[in-house]
Amino acid sequence: MSVVACVQMASGPNIGANLLEAERLIEEAVSQQARLVVLPENFALMGKTENDKVQAREKENNGPIQTFLAEQAARHGIWLVGGTIPMVASDENKVRATCLVYDDAGKQVARYDKIHLFDVELVDSDEQYTESETIEPGDKVVVIDSPFGRMGVAVCYDLRFPELFRQQLEDGMEILVLPSAFTAFTGRAHWEVLVRARAIENLCYVIAPDQGGYHLSGRETYGHSMIVDPWGTVLNSLARGPGVVCADIELGRLNSARRNFPSIEHRRLQCLNNA
Repeated sequence: MSVVACVQMASGPNIGANLLEAERLIEEAVSQQARLVVLPENFALMGKTENDKVQAREKENNGPIQTFLAEQAARHGIWLVGGTIPMVASDENKVRATCLVYDDAGKQVARYDKIHLFDVELVDSDEQYTESETIEPGDKVVVIDSPFGRMGVAVCYDLRFPELFRQQLEDGMEILVLPSAFTAFTGRAHWEVLVRARAIENLCYVIAPDQGGYHLSGRETYGHSMIVDPWGTVLNSLARGPGVVCADIELGRLNSARRNFPSIEHRRLQCLNNA
């Protein structure tokens, strides 16, 4: 059994202030015995404009946000999933929305670049998002070994594409970490339904931290960070505002669910990676 934690934030355009808040919340998670801590998407920067993240992009293994993540993981002896940070892309006018995973010695052990980009016009809420204007999509599915089980990594809008998680399942995924910044409008309609669905259909744990509050850009995010077990039960959640969500996870419970309800073995169509 291991204690895992979601960190919920309402990040702004000041990277230094966001990192101080993340540090405080990581310490709170550690005080609750968390050994795996997952930060939300854009934890270090929710800019006033989309171009702000291009100005803040970092090179691989070189930048204050990456240094912060490595130092926090090593200081507390935890595995730390760094939400997303803006990383250099092949196009100088764009970034990669990158989720980095650090082990308990502060070593980077995985990198996932967000594959699905949020290009959506929400007519009912008069909102429009075009992530592809400033973000270059990734193309690699990521599942890694960890002390907590085989860990799949995905980000926010990825949640709506179940074929991604079927591929992760083929790669042995047992727990899914899903840093997010769901809008308030789409979150109210779909967030919990989709998070629980991904847990149920893959019989896996889902650790889903979300941004939750109002941002200086005028954007409102949904919050409701949650940890869900392989049966789709919400183990713990936080509705709004900064905070920490902790829960126990255990692979024995996952293995029991998969053994007693063998829906994964009953699949008739296989998800193949043709990349």
